[in-house]
Amino acid sequence: MARLGVVAIALCSAIIGMGQMPMPKPLPDPFGPPQRQWAKLADGKPWGTTAGIEIGPHGEIWAIDRCGDGTCDGSNLAAVHQIDPRTGRPIRSIGAGLFAMPHGLHVDKDGNVWVTDAAVAKHGGPHDKPKGEQVIKLSPDGKVLMRLGTAGVSGGGPTHFHDPGDVITAPNGDIFVADGHGTVDPTLPPDTITRIIKFTPDGKFIKAWGSLGSGKSQFRNPHALAFDSQGRLLVADRVNGRIQIFDQNGKWLTEYRTFNHPSGLFITADDTLYASDYNSEGQKGIYIGSARTGKLQYFVPDDQAGEGVALGPDGTLYAATPTGITRFLPKKTGKP
Repeated sequence: MARLGVVAIALCSAIIGMGQMPMPKPLPDPFGPPQRQWAKLADGKPWGTTAGIEIGPHGEIWAIDRCGDGTCDGSNLAAVHQIDPRTGRPIRSIGAGLFAMPHGLHVDKDGNVWVTDAAVAKHGGPHDKPKGEQVIKLSPDGKVLMRLGTAGVSGGGPTHFHDPGDVITAPNGDIFVADGHGTVDPTLPPDTITRIIKFTPDGKFIKAWGSLGSGKSQFRNPHALAFDSQGRLLVADRVNGRIQIFDQNGKWLTEYRTFNHPSGLFITADDTLYASDYNSEGQKGIYIGSARTGKLQYFVPDDQAGEGVALGPDGTLYAATPTGITRFLPKKTGKP
């Protein structure tokens, strides 16, 4: 079985290790030591590789597990789990047999679960349906409510994705997809597809913007999406080492380079921004600052930092890492 996620991680780490920002002066760490592999699957086995963790509208914790491995290609195991915050065990598990490499995770205001599938399945049986290169919307009990993209087909235009990395919905229901997860290799041709795509709430294509590169509105591995309180769309432009900020029509507004090589983004109601960096050697961890200004305030060092990050309603910090879910409890002296 191919290990799609492992290959992507190795390549991305090699490329991103270059061009790190100078480490800022020591910042306070408001969290206690990492609790590794905190979440366990229903059978007690450790979590597999994951890049997605999210908090639902009522404080629910949802996370991706790549089927106990680095990929779900060829597996019929559930790939998305709602986790009990007390025990770390699944409350419910959904998405069995739907994904090749589940990557990006979003829970909308109605509690529906959105997952991006960032690779084409290559190891299914002769009678299996195509999988991969889609965004799939699921109800909390696992019913498929919507599919964007064409299963098993990589490409461009309004109906094909090129390794979608993340998805998010705006307050009005519009859907935004970060497309081009595999755009890491610096030798890729300039017409390689990498972009942000906007759809209506019912999945009709509206527009796309972006190209491969390092200029304004260009991307190398757009990896995560988040909205701030102003409705601005923040894009973790991971290989370029920045967060680009747009309005919801795709107008470039500004960028932040203070969060190193961000893989995951999470923004609280007061615009505190959490950005995970698991690629920068010696600087891995979770950077915490202001989504309004880009100013850093805290840093949670973690040499096994994850691609996904989320803050629970009780102030507990979670990271989705290549070895499972890590939990950080806030220190008694205070938290951001």
